[in-house]
Amino acid sequence: MRKILKRPFLLIILLSILIVTPSISSPFNKEERTSGKPVVYFGAIMLYTPLVMYERYQPFIDYLTANTPYEFRLKVRKDYEDVARALNDGTFGIALLGGVTYVMAKEEGLDILPILVPLNPSGKPTYRSVIITRRDNDEINDISDLKGRSVAFTSRLGTSGRLGALYHLYKTGITIRDLSRSFHLRYHDSVVREVLNGRYDAGVVMDSVAESYKDKGIKSVFVSQPLPALPIVVSKDTSPELVDSVKAALLRLNPKNPSHRKMMEGWDMVIRNGFVEATESNYKEIEDMVRYLKEKGVYFRF
Repeated sequence: MRKILKRPFLLIILLSILIVTPSISSPFNKEERTSGKPVVYFGAIMLYTPLVMYERYQPFIDYLTANTPYEFRLKVRKDYEDVARALNDGTFGIALLGGVTYVMAKEEGLDILPILVPLNPSGKPTYRSVIITRRDNDEINDISDLKGRSVAFTSRLGTSGRLGALYHLYKTGITIRDLSRSFHLRYHDSVVREVLNGRYDAGVVMDSVAESYKDKGIKSVFVSQPLPALPIVVSKDTSPELVDSVKAALLRLNPKNPSHRKMMEGWDMVIRNGFVEATESNYKEIEDMVRYLKEKGVYFRF
């Protein structure tokens, strides 16, 4: 029994250290080099539980290390805003953020800039917010059925896990106060689990997560319009050489190329279909949706 428990226990301890251990103030860390290259910390918001994040994003990080002059280290943070702040203060050299996190960071005066955005399976730089419920729930079949029901969201700064669905709830005439209760969970997969376990009548997740659970007892009752996908972001102090090398490595990926497609199969569904360049204007729609909800009294913590 001890041998069986030993490896999972050690893995949990290791992941805990990776999440909570502070990084140094510079994104370039000469002392920790293992490849002879300058080390760059790549921050990421926690879309999933820690183990799943590392399983799905470490191969992506390894690709960047192999195809740039830098050694990248994945760093995740429990709170979305912490990733943006660590990028702004130089702890991270580059990061994957959500649209709302990026917009709120800019609103707070953080000097960051989107450089790339991942494509969806249709080749568009968008994804969607999806409201899910249990397949055997015959009382919820549309967004209008959520009045008086309990709903699980992801982070308060979530785009597909909060903003997209919440915006349309308010447009439908249903406010947070009209729900029997609501709660914000950290991860998209946690929302699915809580809905399946019956703790919440419905939940809000990104489209790729809803798709992956469609044959596991979940049904979708609302799908939002296309939303700007998660941007890869840098700070004003990130070196142009780093930006150019990351762009070159990711823009050359082509999911129609069999070798590229095979390599990306192990990456998260959000980032396995290639990338295009991003601009600040891509996130104007998110700004407008946030502004609308703020006027309705919805709170966005940063």
